[in-house]
Amino acid sequence: MPLSPISITSTDQGRGFMETINPALIERVWQAGRAAADAGHGRRQAVLEQEAAEIGISLPTLYRYLKSFSIPKERKQRTDAGTSCLSVDEARAISGYLMESRRANGKQLASIENAVEVLRSNGEITAARIDPDTGEMSLLSASTVSRALKAYGVHPEQLSQPSPKVRLRSEHPNHVWQIDPSLCVLYYLPKEQGLQVMSEKAFYKNKPANFAKIERERVWRYVITDHASGVIFVHYVLGAESGKNLVEAFIHATQKRHDQDPFHGLPRMVMVDPGSANTGAVFTNLCRSLGITVQVNQPGQPWAKGQVEKANDIVECDFEHRLRYMERPPRTVDEINNCAWAWMRYYNVTKVHSRTQETRYSSWLRIRPDQLQLAPSVQVMRELAIMRPETRVVSPHLTIQFKGHLFSVADVPDVMVGVKLQVTRNPWRDDDSAQVMFTNAEGREVVQVLEAEQVGEFGFPESAVAIGDYQRHKDTVADTERKGVERLLMDAPTDEAAQQARKEKRVAFSGRIDPMKPVTDTRLPGYLQKAGVPSTVTSPIVEIKPLTHVEAGKQLAQRLASGWRPEHFTWLKQQYPDGVPQEALPEVEQRLARGAGPLKLIAQ
Repeated sequence: MPLSPISITSTDQGRGFMETINPALIERVWQAGRAAADAGHGRRQAVLEQEAAEIGISLPTLYRYLKSFSIPKERKQRTDAGTSCLSVDEARAISGYLMESRRANGKQLASIENAVEVLRSNGEITAARIDPDTGEMSLLSASTVSRALKAYGVHPEQLSQPSPKVRLRSEHPNHVWQIDPSLCVLYYLPKEQGLQVMSEKAFYKNKPANFAKIERERVWRYVITDHASGVIFVHYVLGAESGKNLVEAFIHATQKRHDQDPFHGLPRMVMVDPGSANTGAVFTNLCRSLGITVQVNQPGQPWAKGQVEKANDIVECDFEHRLRYMERPPRTVDEINNCAWAWMRYYNVTKVHSRTQETRYSSWLRIRPDQLQLAPSVQVMRELAIMRPETRVVSPHLTIQFKGHLFSVADVPDVMVGVKLQVTRNPWRDDDSAQVMFTNAEGREVVQVLEAEQVGEFGFPESAVAIGDYQRHKDTVADTERKGVERLLMDAPTDEAAQQARKEKRVAFSGRIDPMKPVTDTRLPGYLQKAGVPSTVTSPIVEIKPLTHVEAGKQLAQRLASGWRPEHFTWLKQQYPDGVPQEALPEVEQRLARGAGPLKLIAQ
């Protein structure tokens, strides 16, 4: 009974084929394969040729059958699996070269082959494998280098992945607000024409002059979100992103606007991008005066305030598209804002937030009375935005003068006489109050409210101590440190002992300090006398002009007093006809003083 044929599917160099082979042929091929294996190394080719001739097939066909019918042996893992001949320093150098060649859009210009070729030719890397048996060096291929980069975790694909992000939370409504301005790309507002759509044919990159014409008429939107509840507030302005426009939008967000809009009050913190308008003096002055912390995000991290970024997108898509369908578009910024605020109230009260699973206004209404800090009036807040903090020097009485009032700063931490404090007015109180700003131990700016000193009947501050009831201020930091230094100098355990030692005029450090020790302990080198050339300068001849007879007579008359006589003058002219030398006056004085009666001339 003939054997029934079976179908064998095999692969020949990547090309699939289907053949019908009977089992007898399969058995014969296996026998040929066993015979070739038993023949040993060097004789297998001849055995397979003989077997192919006996079966009646060609040698390539026999090889193909053997490959299809045989079960391949499991390949043994290499002993050096998991290791790489490329060092980690070389991998970092290659990765750095590749990363540096990337464009801003993420496209990598240089290939691994380029990087290895350039760095290897410059002697920065070797990227080679050395055979331990023969010492032969072979260069690593690009695929091997790529695997090594991934194994070390420095492949550009791995390094280009974003860093892990920390999830942020806010404690309660009005804890953190996020602010983000954005240019309205669809509209501009020319005077007396109403809101106009920016046509793509007239406004694109090849026509910058058209943009310049409407620069002051372009519409900007400021979007503010409450981080805890997700409430969206939007305010439109004209012109450009500026500190003035930012302050106006922020002030409007803090005020109570409408009975159907509960969102208002002051936040504890605001998050902004590091733009010049956001970090300028106008906005930071306002926040500093209100005690609000300004959190400036690092450049290139839009996800830090992703909530307001998404809110900008919501406003653009959900609200601004409606402006296209208005029969009479808004003609002023106020009209745009009225429309925007109506949409804002509708959106916050009807749309459910995915995180809180309730509407935004419902979530914001959870705020407690102690968390809702009411904002000052619009006029006061505008004044605070303009007014800069002023510097005041602390007096010896631990007071400062500000706006015509006297304020005590004795309770300000670490205050000292002569230190400079930053002072501004308090927006929640009258003009007789102020607030001082200082940095605490954690490096954060703190605002402390000061009340003006009340003046009594005779103009003395009511906090002044009556004579006879003297009380001194508590020690400042300078006082405490000064006393500590004095105890150290006098080598005394108490302040009283240090004072007594100072009265006794004891030497500082109990005399154990030798101030000349660095001088006496230092061995100074001796120096050989250097050869030199004698000076050719000769001393000048000094000639002193002799005194005239009158000058000599005046000096002698002062020296002799009542002993001076007119005859002495005649004698001087006879003895010194050319004048009296200065050095001869003492001798002449003695001779005249010894003479009693008329002077007798003695021949020389």
